[in-house]
Order: sequence, then structure tokens, then C-alpha cells
Amino acid sequence: MKKKIVAVLPAYNAGRTLKKTYDDIPKDIVDEIILVDDKSADRTVEIAKNLGINVFVHDKNKGYGANQKTCYEKALEAGADITIMIHPDYQYDPKVVPDLVLPIQKGEADACFGSRMIKKRRAIIGGMPRWKFYANIFLTAFENVVLGMNLTEYHSGFRAYSRKYLESVNFGLNSDDFIFDTEIIIQGKLHNMRIKEVPINTRYFEGASTIGFGKSVQYGLKIALTMVKYMLYIRGVFRSEQFG
Repeated sequence: MKKKIVAVLPAYNAGRTLKKTYDDIPKDIVDEIILVDDKSADRTVEIAKNLGINVFVHDKNKGYGANQKTCYEKALEAGADITIMIHPDYQYDPKVVPDLVLPIQKGEADACFGSRMIKKRRAIIGGMPRWKFYANIFLTAFENVVLGMNLTEYHSGFRAYSRKYLESVNFGLNSDDFIFDTEIIIQGKLHNMRIKEVPINTRYFEGASTIGFGKSVQYGLKIALTMVKYMLYIRGVFRSEQFG
């Protein structure tokens, strides 16, 4: 039986790059496209509607994690068996979607992440700032040690989740901020979800969304606090509905 594949686009001021992203999404693979707009100040919603995308709009800016929550809720409501998150800023290449969903389709994984770090040179060639490149390597190594996992990257925004994964974890209790991406991985580990990775290329250019150095430092500190929270949880120091 064919699995229904839904692409979700968490959007914020993506008007300049949305059509490029949409055009590169393989329509023979993806059955439905949903865009959630986090109160953009540009023409994102208008452009999305003109493209025929199913659009949902937040009544105020809630944050990247909150946007993902709505994305996954709407995808599950639409009957998605596989949900793919594609950033509409054209930083990730939607043409890789077939590779991303294949491990889930074959029953080999419950989630599959596009990784910039499997072939590290690709990230540099794609324009990733060197400080971000080395910070990614350091944070990933730290997270692997704490979680006992072997991922090449925890910070990619190009991901596919099975329905089983999204229905097993309580993603609604996760952060409304960027740390959501790490929290949903921890939840997956605690629920014995299988995660695979595929290599991807990325584009860094003016207009592609990225967080600057200051916010990246804050992000790193939040990851450290989340790892501490995880260690306390598995040692039974405190109970957590989020991780339970």
C-alpha cells in the first residue's frame, strides 16, 4: 500500500525563495504540500496560495519550534504516513526528497535526516561559515556522547518522520525555539525510534535563513541544558511528561 507523503514548509518571510523551493519539490513523490506561516511581514502567504499550497497562518510570531508543531499536527490531520520538513528558504535541496523518504518507505527507519556533515567538505563548499562548521562538529560529538548515538548532525532542518514517530513522541511539549530539533531527537531515542541519515548539499546565500553568532551561542547553551535535563531524567532524578 502506498504511503501518503506530505511536505511541510515552516515559513517566515520566505517570499523571495518560496517559489524556487516549491518548483524543486518532486511532485511525483510528494502527495500534498502544507505551509505554516509564522506571521510573515512579506508576501509569503500570498505567494503560497497562488502556488496552490495549503496554507495555515499563525496569528502572531511564535517561533521555529512552534511552527514545526503546527506543521506536524496539520500533516497528521491530513493523513500523512511520512512527513517531510523542507525549509522554504531554499537552503536545502528538495530534489533529495526521494532519498530522504526511502529508508522509511522500506521499513528501515522511523525517521531520516539530511546531513551536511556526512561529507563534510560539501558544507564548506556550500558556503557554511567555518565557525558554524566547527561548532556543528563539536555540538554533535557532545550530543552523541551524552545520548549514546552516532549521528553525524543534530542540527539539520531537512528531515522526514514516519507517522509512528510523530504519534509516539509528545512533540507538543517541546520548545517553541530552535532547540525543538534536539528535543524531538531525544524523544525519539527514548521511544526506540530508528533514525537514519542521507548526505545533502546546502546553500548559504543572502536570503537563506540562518542564526548569527550570538544566537548560536545561546543555542549551544540551550543544548547543554537539554543534555543535562536528559541525564537527570534517565537517572530518575525527576519525571518529565515531555520525555515520558
